[in-house]
This record gives sequence, structure tokens and C-alpha cells, in this order.
Amino acid sequence: MLNFEDTNRKSKEAMDAVLKSYSETAKGLQAIATEATEYSKKSFQDAVTHFETLSGARSFEAVFELQTGYAKSAYENFVSEATKLTEMYADIAKSAYKPYEAPVAAATKAMKPAPVATQSAA
Repeated sequence: MLNFEDTNRKSKEAMDAVLKSYSETAKGLQAIATEATEYSKKSFQDAVTHFETLSGARSFEAVFELQTGYAKSAYENFVSEATKLTEMYADIAKSAYKPYEAPVAAATKAMKPAPVATQSAA
């Protein structure tokens, strides 16, 4: 028989889980946007500084050394930032799933199939 109190409680729990998940996701995406903005500002400032330094170079060798150092530094900074953003996205996924862990585990456990009888070879 359908129990309205149980149904109402389960619906409220499900809605709370959805709202918590959305809230955590929004916070995480905001943090990612802030991080990307900060990285972009720093990257742009580093490029401006590099080109100012590059314009004062007196020889081809100096330009080559400056450009090589800048390219290496820019690449290392990019890889570091990409790694950080990847971890932030993974954290968002984990926190978004967290409210659903218990209900999914319970549903999975409830839907466990009955053991299949096997025939032995005679």
C-alpha cells in the first residue's frame, strides 16, 4: 500500500539532494572561473613583461635565450594550471555525486539479481 508520508519524505530528500548538488556545482564552477581569470591576467602580464625585455635585447643570441626561457616558463605554467583546473573539475564531479551516493547504493543493493543456478557437467 502507498504510504504518503514515506513518499513525501523521500521526495523532500531527493529535492534536497538535487539542490545541494546544484549548489556545490555552482560554487565549484565559480572557483574555476576565478582561477582561470587569475591565470589569464598573470599570463598576459608575463607576456607583456617578456616583450618589454625582448625589445631591449641587443643580439640575436640574447633574443633566442630570452624567447627559449619564456616559452619554457609559459609551457610549465600552462601545464600546472591545466592540472589544477582538472583537479578542480574532478572535485566538482565528486561533490555533485556525493548527495546521490547513499540512494544509488541502496537502489543498487535492492536490485541485486538472484543467484543464477549453474549446471554442472556430468
